[in-house]
Amino acid sequence: MLRKPGAPEKPATPDGSADGKRPWCRRRVRPDAGAISLFVAIVTTGFVSMIGLVVDAGGRLRAIENTDARAQEAARVAGQQLDEAGVLQGRGFKVLEAYASQAANAYLGLFGLSGSASLTADGTGVVVTVSTTYKPALLSLVPKNGWGITGRGSAILVHGVKKAENG
Repeated sequence: MLRKPGAPEKPATPDGSADGKRPWCRRRVRPDAGAISLFVAIVTTGFVSMIGLVVDAGGRLRAIENTDARAQEAARVAGQQLDEAGVLQGRGFKVLEAYASQAANAYLGLFGLSGSASLTADGTGVVVTVSTTYKPALLSLVPKNGWGITGRGSAILVHGVKKAENG
């Protein structure tokens, strides 16, 4: 920096300019400064929340469908536990409740599920109920233990032909 002879030297400012002013970075402060940033933050939060809701609701629906399918399959397995002695003695086709419950639980155990199997009043059908929980992937609004899910499946014994279908 050149100075006139005999003129006192001005001390330099911390930003390195002689007068402390940088004209190239002056900005006017306006009342709406930062409004776009606030808008983007609010909208982005809403979008992320909606994506989380869609992902977790879809996961829950998938879990419900899976639980119903496993209950239906367990009911089919339980329905195959016939009382063979009763069939041979002419007492009709019935399901043994103890074996049906064991078979359903063994099938559900393969998938880490548990449930209960019960027979219909006449003993020719099985109803299996499975309870499990779905823990959401993204939403933290759900209780710590997740959403409870109950699936239900049934199977009815069908055997032989009693009469001709076309007369």
